[in-house]
Amino acid sequence: MENPVVSESTATELKPKKKFVGKVLRTSLAGAVVDIGVGKPAVIHVSQLVTAAGQTIKSVNDVLQVGQEIEVWVRKIKEDRIELTMIKPLDLDWHEIKKDMVVKGNVVRVETFGAFLEIGAERPGLIHISELAHGYVRTPGDVVKEGDELEAQVIDVNKKKKQIKLSLKALQPEPVKEEVEHPAPEKSRDKRRKKDTKRKRGDEGYLSSGEIAALSGNPSEQEAEPTAMEFAIREAMEKAQTRKTDAKVKKVKSTGLQAEQEDLLARTLEKKSNNSH
Repeated sequence: MENPVVSESTATELKPKKKFVGKVLRTSLAGAVVDIGVGKPAVIHVSQLVTAAGQTIKSVNDVLQVGQEIEVWVRKIKEDRIELTMIKPLDLDWHEIKKDMVVKGNVVRVETFGAFLEIGAERPGLIHISELAHGYVRTPGDVVKEGDELEAQVIDVNKKKKQIKLSLKALQPEPVKEEVEHPAPEKSRDKRRKKDTKRKRGDEGYLSSGEIAALSGNPSEQEAEPTAMEFAIREAMEKAQTRKTDAKVKKVKSTGLQAEQEDLLARTLEKKSNNSH
């Protein structure tokens, strides 16, 4: 039997997982030859046969007869033949699932910790509650429900543990944080106002109050107002001067009293001497 003529578009579409409706040409103990209209022999092994209920069978003649039309998928493409399967392949094999890729699927289960998304892989992917949205999520049911069709981004995949971790918020724009201008504290504003009043802008820069007074010719403003430290020093100096003056007065008084006593004693002795003669 001659192979059918194959159009260029059909040959271009030939790839793994591609679905065809083929006709059984002949059968054997190992499998069957199927015409899928691509110009190459296509074979299906007995291990790739299933019943209508999806059960694998052991004998080809239990399900296939010559001339029968069956649904098949391309399993492998080789130079001399095409290998087929009646087992519907996964949309995504483990080696095809990559980090950061975007997948589509339906929510098949919602739990307290997140939601499971069926993406056509061996296992559904998990969207943890922390990956459902940028803001706080009280419960996954507030964001998704079973049957929702969603797009998600793969954030981690572990073939050994059969785990696929997905994220919805990775595909959502991050919320813009508004910057709030906080008013300056009263003390800071008062300090700035005091500082501004103490200096004025001149042609050569900021001048001190003393320099401004000197330039204006006002002698009352030429001396800067004494600071608290200067007041304390002046007060201490005045007290020291007072103590020094008091000491001098006491010394003078003491010296005068002593001289007066000595003079009185001399006069008394002299009088006694005169009386004795």
